[in-house]
Parts: sequence; structure tokens; C-alpha cells
Amino acid sequence: MPLDRRKFLKKSAVTGAGVALAGTVATPAAEAAPHAGRGKKPVKRYALTVMGTTDLHGHVFNWDYYKDAEYQDPAGNAQGLARVSTLVNRIRQERGRENTLLLDAGDTIQGTPLTYYYAKVDPITAEGGPVHPMAQAMNAIGYDAVALGNHEFNYGIETLRKFEEQCDFPLLGANALDAKTLKPAFPPYFIKTFRVKGAPPVKVAVLGLTNPGIAIWDKAYVQGKLTFPGLEEQAAAWVPKLRSMGADVVVVSAHSGTSGTSSYGDQLPHVENAAANVARQVPGIDAILVGHAHAEIAELRVTNEKTGREVVLSEPLCYAERLTLFDVELTFERGRWRVESVRASLRDAATVEDDPRITRLLGDEHAQVVAYVNQVVGTATETLTTVEARYKDAPIIDLISKVQEDVVREALAGTEYASLPVLSQASPFSRTSEIPAGEVTIRDLSSLYVYDNTLVAKLLTGAQVRAYLEYSAAYFVQTAAGAPVDVDRLTNANGRPDYNYDYVSGLRYDIDIAQPAGSRIRNLTFYGAPVDDAQRFVFAVNNYRANGGGAFPHVASAPELWAESTEIRTRIAEWATAKGVLDPKDFASEDWRLTRDGTPVF
Repeated sequence: MPLDRRKFLKKSAVTGAGVALAGTVATPAAEAAPHAGRGKKPVKRYALTVMGTTDLHGHVFNWDYYKDAEYQDPAGNAQGLARVSTLVNRIRQERGRENTLLLDAGDTIQGTPLTYYYAKVDPITAEGGPVHPMAQAMNAIGYDAVALGNHEFNYGIETLRKFEEQCDFPLLGANALDAKTLKPAFPPYFIKTFRVKGAPPVKVAVLGLTNPGIAIWDKAYVQGKLTFPGLEEQAAAWVPKLRSMGADVVVVSAHSGTSGTSSYGDQLPHVENAAANVARQVPGIDAILVGHAHAEIAELRVTNEKTGREVVLSEPLCYAERLTLFDVELTFERGRWRVESVRASLRDAATVEDDPRITRLLGDEHAQVVAYVNQVVGTATETLTTVEARYKDAPIIDLISKVQEDVVREALAGTEYASLPVLSQASPFSRTSEIPAGEVTIRDLSSLYVYDNTLVAKLLTGAQVRAYLEYSAAYFVQTAAGAPVDVDRLTNANGRPDYNYDYVSGLRYDIDIAQPAGSRIRNLTFYGAPVDDAQRFVFAVNNYRANGGGAFPHVASAPELWAESTEIRTRIAEWATAKGVLDPKDFASEDWRLTRDGTPVF
């Protein structure tokens, strides 16, 4: 049954927001079991199962829109809410639906061509527009509450609010506050009451927490409108309130990993991956559904520093490949329910088939998007691939840079910056992208640029560009001259992901991987001349990097000359369509190479 939002929400001072007051009441659960033993009063027990997903990123079906085929990977994983629905149905049948809760920890409406299509091509915000496929699927499956992820903000607040309106469940964000009033802009929590035969009901509170990095990554949409304090401080404020309201069980759904680290360095005072910190620092939490990090954690036990009690954390694998189960056992003692134990485990989506109810529900939307991504926009003279793009200057990445350079040059024509040289930043997002020789489709180009980033022009000096390149070059593992080179171990130094390694086009430079990080850039030239520290450059960069994503030096604080809201992916498709033919001679350039003591590695 859909949640009656009128009972759930009370309007706050923030436009369109609400604060959770009370949840739905479940049907009576199974009778509590008596405790054996002569002369003792029967002990009432109750078993609750909390199910959770996270980082769905628009995956409804086990389908790879970029390859136009069923999803496959070497590990044999399967993806999509249609599979999760089957798992959820089984758990509800085993445990009794009235004894279960279904949550998600965020990043729902961005990540696949399916979600892009209903945000940009046939947007849900249009008058009489469609219902978002993720809202349709999650409503049908019967989610109880969903935490906001950072990617919920990628398409702007209007799209997020429309999605929220279409959901039969609340979007929770206790640390997503109105910037002016500092009141919650979304419901902070959700409470559901479970009836137990012969005993008082069990009240379960779900606190939703999102990621402070939204303030950086989607600055263009949220600056001056929303603010995102730390997870730890907001949990410390809300958990006691939930307990005082009679919550017997407190579950946190947190779009935040467990590592205690931040990708944005010291740009924000709040930790990006703070879920374990919350467990450690804030008393009164029983379990945390973890998201954001795209990791798989069946069960992590963290001891609370104040109470000595263990808090159980679990993070199911992203893209609906896993379902977390928290099995919560309660006993009724001294007039109140007490959590006796919590265990976490995972269920694998690859072990079941799609729920036909979900495939029927969204079959038309899926077919529409498949037709869209298979539109032919041009031809390629040769196959372009990202297989070696992490460690060799690859023409396919140069294509991104060339498009960005052209767009920025045109945007700045006639301005005071028109005469400045344009450099461009691009990253090897995927290791498997390929633009085949012959016909080129939207899905081919989309696989090259999988994020919905937009383009920004910044103003940097030569010294700042050098510092930027040095920071980027720390991606490579230091490898002595003469030592064997294993390309599988050459990159991702200190866990840095591929998307935080940047090419910079328009210059020539060597990266000497025999040297320590910070001293690797050699022979940095512009049109054959050494780059002067005071020289000025226009820097074409994606909005994630421009706002501080990856903590690259100087770029976030550099003067902004121009920005737009059209996705870089769209610009690539427009460029390819206008050209008609993708020929590397029109965009490929040799900008950088790896060396060791002056000798090329490859």
C-alpha cells in the first residue's frame, strides 16, 4: 500500500520540505515466543528484518545500454531492481511482509541512459511529463524510505523535487538543510510501527544522512539554497530525539562510506566517508545501511566509544547487485523492547531471475531508451578504445579534450579572454569503452563519458597548471628505471580511482614515474617553448573538477570565465554529428608520455 504522505509530512519553513512525524502501522506480526524455564515469566521476542540497497544509479534491468546487451562481468554479477524485487519478495514471504522494512542509501536517479533520458530527453519536469522509471519501480517494490545521495542533485533541485513528488516513500536527508533557515529541507527521519501480538508495538526509526560533498560537486545547483553539515553532528542531534520519541530500534541510512576519508581534501570541514565515524561517536544507533563508496561490506561491527555497544554496518554492492539484510532480534524486558542482537548479511541478485511484474511495468520505457541510444550519429575511420588509456595518451580521450576546447573557444570568442590559449582536462573514466570502426551511435559516445558532467572554463597560470599536473601524476606507482613494468599495478597509487587521473591537452610533458610524487613533470612546453609560471591559460574542465572534486590544486579557487548546463556527453555527440566522420587526425594529439629518467616507458 502506498505511504499516505499527508500523514507522514508536516510542512516546515522550507518550501516543499517536510519533517517526518510518524510512519505507517504494520499489520499484526507473529506472536512472540515464550522463554523456557519454570517459574519465569514468558519473555516476549520479536524478529525484524531490515532490507537495504544503495547506489542503484538507475539500474532497473540487467542490461548494459552501452553495449546493447545483457549485462555481464567476469564475476558473474547481475544488476537491476527487477532482480532485487525477486529477492525482496522471497524475504517477505519467508519472514512475513509485516515484519520487514525496505530502505535505500541513495544515488538513485543518475547513472544510466535510462535515468538521463527521463531527466533530459523526455524530462519528468515537463508539463504532463512521465513518471520517473525509478519512482515507478521502487513504488511497485514497496520501498519504505530512501536516503538522498549526492547524485540526486545532478539534474538540479527541480528534477529532484519532481522525483520526490512521484515517490510513495520519503527521501530522507537530516543534514540537507535550507541555507537560510537551517531547517531540514527534506524529511530527516521516518518511523514505522510494527504490531506484536500480546505485547506493545515495536517502533523503528530510520534516520537519513547524505553527503556533505554535494556542496562542492553540485555547487551550481545548491549554493545559497542548501547546506550540508557533517553526518556525525546531525546524527548526534537527531538520534536522541528519535529515542525520546519512543524508537525501540534506530537504523541510519547513510550515503557515506566507512573509510573516514574525503576525496575533496580540506575544502570542507566535514568527512565524506563518515559512516563508521557515526557508529563510533553517536550512541543509540543499532545498524547503519552504508552507501556512496560502491564497496561490498557484508557486515562491519564498530564499537561505540560512549556505550561500548557494537553497531552493525553493511553496504550492498552498487547497481542493485546485492541486497543487505539486517536481522534484528528484540526482547521485551522491564516494560520496554530491547535490541538483543543484530546480524547483517547479503543476498546476490545473480541467484534469481527478474521479477516479471517489474519488467512488464517498465518495458516500454526500456525500449524507448534502447532506441534512443542506438541512433547513429556518424562513422569512425578506425576503432578507438580506452583499454590502454590509463598509461598511454589515447586518441579516444583526446576526442573529449578536442570537443571541450572547441566549445570553450567558441564561448569565449569576442571576450577579453579570446586570445588566451585553451587547455583541456579529461579523464579515462572507463577501461572498456570502445568506439568501433564504422557506424557510431549515441551509446558508443555515452560509454566514453559516463558521467553527466558539464563544462566550465577557468583561468590558470603556468605555475598552477604545473602543480595540477604534478598532483595528477601521483596516480602512478613509483617505478624505478630498469624495473619491470606491470601495467596492472602501475596505476591507482594510494587507491586513487581512474577518474581522478587527468590528461591535460594543449601542452607537451613527460611524467617521470621513477621520481617521487610531486617531482615528476618534465619538459613542460607550450608550442615548443617552456611554460612560464606567469603565463595565463584558459582551462576547460568538467564541473566536478572545477568545484573541487578530487581535490586538485588551484582549480576550484581559480577565476571562472564561463560555464554551461549542457552535458559534455551531449557536446561530444553534437561534435561527432556535425563532423559526420570521426577521424583521429582531427582530434588526436601526443600531449604526454610516461618516462623513467628520460627514457620512455612505452
